[in-house]
Amino acid sequence: MTILITGATGHLGSLIIEHARRLAPTGEVLGSARDPRKAEHAGVEVRPGDFAGDLSSTFAGVDRLVLVSADGPNRLDLHRAAVRAAVDAGVRHVLYTSVTDADTSPLSLAADHAATERLIRASGLAFTFLRNGMYHENYLNPGPVVTAAGDGRIASASRDDLALAAAVAATTDGHEGVAYELTGPRAWSFDELAALRGTTHTKVTAEERVAGLRGFDLPDSLAELLTDIEVNIGRGALSEVRPDLEKLIGRAPTTIEDAARAAA
Repeated sequence: MTILITGATGHLGSLIIEHARRLAPTGEVLGSARDPRKAEHAGVEVRPGDFAGDLSSTFAGVDRLVLVSADGPNRLDLHRAAVRAAVDAGVRHVLYTSVTDADTSPLSLAADHAATERLIRASGLAFTFLRNGMYHENYLNPGPVVTAAGDGRIASASRDDLALAAAVAATTDGHEGVAYELTGPRAWSFDELAALRGTTHTKVTAEERVAGLRGFDLPDSLAELLTDIEVNIGRGALSEVRPDLEKLIGRAPTTIEDAARAAA
């Protein structure tokens, strides 16, 4: 069984490789990256792999493919190319890092994930959807807590726990045809987060939040996407706690409190 993990130089992909190396013989785990020279630390063979280029040699001989979702406005086109290349290369099983409730979520970022899931289902490949919640790490940057989420709550999870879940699913059997909803152990509010960090939570409107993010030189599209997530958190999205992450990793997931202490 040969497993290849894309995005080997990314935060999530590199962690999945790290866990997969411990769970499977090193020779069975491969990575791919646009620039493999940046992944020399990975400890496994990292093949050149650009979703916008020729992936035939990247996926050659691969049985299971962990498809770490791409970023950017052309994400769906990149995913379409990767799925097509996986079929052509004879990959048997693709594990895709999606987002919570991809097929029903009101979040704008869910649309590409839902469309990618449909592409994978239609491809005939065996599949596992790893529907990741938001990362704890997204909310632990220093500075004041300012959001458009109001009193909403979010069941975020640590990036490392989500990477471990992906590695477990990639290195063990019995996950075909499953969509795992991967959340943290409890839903917390931004008031609680601010208290953990010794600050206050400033609640702003969506328009104010977009303007504030633009002030950090974020592109308009990213400022609007991040604000959309917060607005939907305020409406109840991303608050449901699911048992799948704990089942996959075999222990209670890391709490926001532990993540905040580690970040401090």
